[in-house]
Formats: sequence, C-alpha cells, structure tokens
Amino acid sequence: MIAVSACLAGISCRYDGQDKEITKIKQMVGDGEAIPFCPEVMGGLSIPRNPAEIMGGDGVDVWNGRAKVIDNQEKDVTKEYKSGAILALNKMQELHITKIIMKENSPSCGSCAIYDGTFSGKVKDGTGVAAALFKANGIEVISEFTI
Repeated sequence: MIAVSACLAGISCRYDGQDKEITKIKQMVGDGEAIPFCPEVMGGLSIPRNPAEIMGGDGVDVWNGRAKVIDNQEKDVTKEYKSGAILALNKMQELHITKIIMKENSPSCGSCAIYDGTFSGKVKDGTGVAAALFKANGIEVISEFTI
C-alpha cells in the first residue's frame, strides 16, 4: 500500500478547488492499492483557499524555524501546514505506508521543487512542508512526474 496526494487521485482539494487528476493514480486508489492524503486539508485549511508559498527557504527550513508558509494575502499559515503534515505522517505510520507520490511544486507536497515564494509562478529546488517531514521520517517521497 502506498499513499498519494489526494489531488492526483482526482479529489478536488487544491487551493483553487480543483484537482490534478492522473488517471493511473486515480485507478490505484480505486483498486485499493493507494490511499489519498491532503496534508493542507488535514491541517484545517478550506477548499478553496488562498494560494500559499514558502517564504525564506523550503519545507526543511519551515521545520527548523527559518521559513514560513504565507498566503497571497500575507496570512501566516505555517501552523496549518505543519499540523496537517504531522496528522498525515501519523496516519501513514499507523497504516505502515513507506512510500507516497506527491504533487510537485506544492508548498506541502513538492518532493524536489516548490514555488519560489514570490507568487510569480517561478519554481526553485526544495521540498514542501509535508514532503520534508515524510522524508525525515523514512517515507519515500516521489513526484508524480516519475511514475
């Protein structure tokens, strides 16, 4: 059993109320081979919600107190991102999940790239908040682009 970002499974949970469905991933969930997670929603954020980006670093820096997750209205949503990541991690550990396919560029789920914090659509190398926590706890995090 693996986990997947819920938006990749066709669940409309992204900040804009949409999904980023990948047929193969949706089929995996339908066949009982994967479980969908959305750390942002698990952290209490609404659908839809304001877009957010990591300011001052990446997800590792958020966990180390050097960066924050800020939405486009300048609201600090770091607490919600961290809380959702912790809840998702706990559930994955409970289910003995050791691998997750995550949505690249997301401030939660980016496995190796995230938006750069300027809300300009530019990306930079780095991990999202949830992806960083999962990696630090031995869960293999892979991008949807590698499946």
